[in-house]
Amino acid sequence: MVKVVYICSPFSGDVIQNTENARRYCKYAVSQGVLPIAPHLLFPQFLDDNCPVEREKGLVFGLVLLKKADELWVFGTRTSEGMRREIEKANTEGIPVIYINNI
Repeated sequence: MVKVVYICSPFSGDVIQNTENARRYCKYAVSQGVLPIAPHLLFPQFLDDNCPVEREKGLVFGLVLLKKADELWVFGTRTSEGMRREIEKANTEGIPVIYINNI
């Protein structure tokens, strides 16, 4: 069975660079033999991150997906509010949180 890993990294702020970073983190995860889940690459395709109601929906949907993951991998040097929520949820659910800063 393939391990499922939730990719946790910044999205807001420099969205273009953060999206590229998230893609790179997913590619790294695949190279490690795991299945990456990156809601911040999926949900902005149809939810507007600049609309508070839609942003909150995306965050909640991501937390639902997080419960399906075997691990949460945290990337980057900045922890956004959304990331804090994901890390807190992983801790609450007993999902291991792995910090990766060298990618």
